Amino acid sequence: MSNTLFPIFLKTETAHFLIVGGGNVGLEKTETLLKQNPEIRITIVATYFHRKLTEIISQYENISFFERPFEETDLQNKDFVIITTDKSEINSEVRELAKAKGIKVNTADQPALCDFYLGSIITKGSLKIAISTNGKSPVLARRMREYFTEVIPDNIEESIEVLNQFRSNHKGDFQEKLADLNKITQGFKGNKKVKEARKYKQLAFTLAISFLMLFVGYGLSTIVSISDAKEGLSNIPKEFYGMLLIGFLAQLVDGAVGLGYGVTCATSMMLLGINLPAISGSIHTAEMFSSGVSGYSHYKFGNVNKKLLLWLAIPGVFGAISGAMLLIYLGNKYVTIAYVVLSIYTMIIGIRLIILAFRKIKEKKKIGNTGFLGFSGGFLDAFGGGGWGPIVTSTLLAKGRKSNYVVGTVSLAEFFVTLAAAVTFFASLGVSHWYIIVGLIIGGIAAAPLAAKLAGKLPQKTALLLVATLVIVFSVRILAKIF
Repeated sequence: MSNTLFPIFLKTETAHFLIVGGGNVGLEKTETLLKQNPEIRITIVATYFHRKLTEIISQYENISFFERPFEETDLQNKDFVIITTDKSEINSEVRELAKAKGIKVNTADQPALCDFYLGSIITKGSLKIAISTNGKSPVLARRMREYFTEVIPDNIEESIEVLNQFRSNHKGDFQEKLADLNKITQGFKGNKKVKEARKYKQLAFTLAISFLMLFVGYGLSTIVSISDAKEGLSNIPKEFYGMLLIGFLAQLVDGAVGLGYGVTCATSMMLLGINLPAISGSIHTAEMFSSGVSGYSHYKFGNVNKKLLLWLAIPGVFGAISGAMLLIYLGNKYVTIAYVVLSIYTMIIGIRLIILAFRKIKEKKKIGNTGFLGFSGGFLDAFGGGGWGPIVTSTLLAKGRKSNYVVGTVSLAEFFVTLAAAVTFFASLGVSHWYIIVGLIIGGIAAAPLAAKLAGKLPQKTALLLVATLVIVFSVRILAKIF
């Protein structure tokens, strides 16, 4: 038999865990234990503590920590030991001392030194599923966890409660109970979430492709012959190549930070003197497809709060339409004033990014006027060519909301906001700015693989400060040119 593991579920109320090492792996193991039981007793011993781990320790009274090397006395009254250091000699020493005291040990990334594994865990109410590959492929275990998290419906707890009540009230013997429970659960299907995700994927894909076909079809309808098409290709505006570079750089920024695509494009394009409605219209058209894919991905993995989504998306759509219409009016009638207003706006976004970089984690607070937040975010995003993320995401995070739900919900809402803005600009501008859109899309596609590798490599604080500096400098330069 190649796998001799015997899965058990441990009651953690009385267990005391010792974690040796406070780096990235120590942080990961601590978060894993707390996710299963926020009141679990943990002692951490390390010569170095990850910044995020220090923040977590300060929030939990049931976590003790000692910033010093491991000592044998640390094993007293411990039930389990998790070793996370990158020094093999320390790992071996701690393991031998723990084994001598009869304490079970887990050593990160060293299966041969483990008495037990911390598998990938799925929790849906009272349902808990643990997945293990016998220490051979943690990545596959994580992928399986993601799959089953998607397949198992969020309302599984309701089914469990109903079945428990039925089982408790059943008056028959064991065999009758088992037969009736088998009959009841025979038709159970846990694919409701998958169907909903597919429904959204189809909706997002249909809307995006419909708009693309409309955009391309309208442009092709103006072409009379093949010779005209060849002549048009030979006369591609020089600005197209500038858009390639801007799209490439903006995608790198967005990949490293997770926001900033719009304001980076807007400030760069304003320096080139491009028509303001064309700037915002191009950005939203190019961004619409990426936001659709991103929003679907977050929905698929359960990172979307549906109630918050409605309060953001619906007002956000009306705000985007209003902001787009105002920019079209000002951009045509009062170009200089619009440039001044827009430059000041992007400068404020840059300052907000600096504040976000130094933001500290706050306790969860009630969110007021969510509809107004969605409307103002959509309005300013359409008017300024970007800013939905820095405005809406930072506001929700500042209220202490979980980052995965905030980013997921805001990303999905952004698809509808960008779609509304793109349609409004298209109705007014047509395809006169096609070269800007195509340049941004091609440049972004070229940068996408590199941006994916950059994601998470650059410290979030450093990346935000770099983007903020770029946006503020560009905004000041634009104002200097005007005055």
